[in-house]
Amino acid sequence: MDSVYGSMRRQGLVRPLHGRILGGVCAGLGQRFGLDPWMARLIFVLALLVIPGSQILVYPVLWLLMPSEA
Repeated sequence: MDSVYGSMRRQGLVRPLHGRILGGVCAGLGQRFGLDPWMARLIFVLALLVIPGSQILVYPVLWLLMPSEA
């Protein structure tokens, strides 16, 4: 698991301490791709409407795999 955390941290995929709503996944993705956290959340919800179900599985997995910023 340490190598997964290290890999994600090197790629800039971390859950920030500030700006979290639930787990910080959307805020972390937004930070990584240069988006406002609310824009990342909006894109996530829109993707959920287009491809129902898959994001419900992806979010908890990313929550577990993405290291916290601290």
